[in-house]
Amino acid sequence: MPSLKDLRNRIASVKATQKITKAMQMVATARLRRAQQAAEAARPYAERMEKVLANLAASISPGAPAPALLGGTGRDDVHLLVVCTGERGLSGAFNTSIVRLAREHALTLMGQGKTVKFFCVGKKGYDLLRRQFERQIIERTDLRGVRNIGFDNANEIGRRIIALYDAGEFDVCTLYFARFRSIVAQIPTAQQLIPAQVAGSTGTPAEDRVYYDYEPDEEDILTALLPRNISVQVFRALLENMASFYGAQMSAMDNATRNAGEMIRKQTMLYNRTRQAMITKELIEIISGAEAL
Repeated sequence: MPSLKDLRNRIASVKATQKITKAMQMVATARLRRAQQAAEAARPYAERMEKVLANLAASISPGAPAPALLGGTGRDDVHLLVVCTGERGLSGAFNTSIVRLAREHALTLMGQGKTVKFFCVGKKGYDLLRRQFERQIIERTDLRGVRNIGFDNANEIGRRIIALYDAGEFDVCTLYFARFRSIVAQIPTAQQLIPAQVAGSTGTPAEDRVYYDYEPDEEDILTALLPRNISVQVFRALLENMASFYGAQMSAMDNATRNAGEMIRKQTMLYNRTRQAMITKELIEIISGAEAL
């Protein structure tokens, strides 16, 4: 049985841990609101960009050559998986759920004889993937120290993806991130970036459909918009990830704080029982000694 000093040290240690987890929960709660607002504000722009690209793609003359980022290379032999995760842990299953989705997709592709390469955005994703796919990680970037994710960060990642595509490093590019739904729900999501997936017909009747004349022509506009669309989608993914990270961290730290409180309660009860047993034992010894005299 542990001594009273050991029990006091345990209780003090758990209380110190509880203070840390409570502070981290409060910090995550304070940052979550701003991150959630940023993620929700980015969704309409990203969705509208996809609709504009779909409208432009549908307007291209039959037989006209499509831009490379839209039409692709015509092959799907080499896949680049861009895995966006957090820079820190202590966030429950946030990082592992994204990596798990990317890993399952990679193993499926490799089982089909495809070549898989990784672009890791975030330290935790790199740490988890390098155990199994270290030789297949061709690019990585960390956003440590970046308090507020900006479009410049996403634009730099987008330019590196396009540079790899122009160099013939891959045929298909897929982006992995966690879509923020609520504090307790973050949905691991895969989105194909190259070739760009544009929505088909929206179901609008032909007589009610609006037609546009573009100047310059559709091919030139697509050539300018498609690279920007990659940066926009990466920016959206980073903002969704940020909100998801704080939501997951808030839930994880709340659970840790509750568990620490329960442990303190049990250790305090054990301490009181042990102390009472020692006092009772000492009283028995005193009374026995007095009776012996």
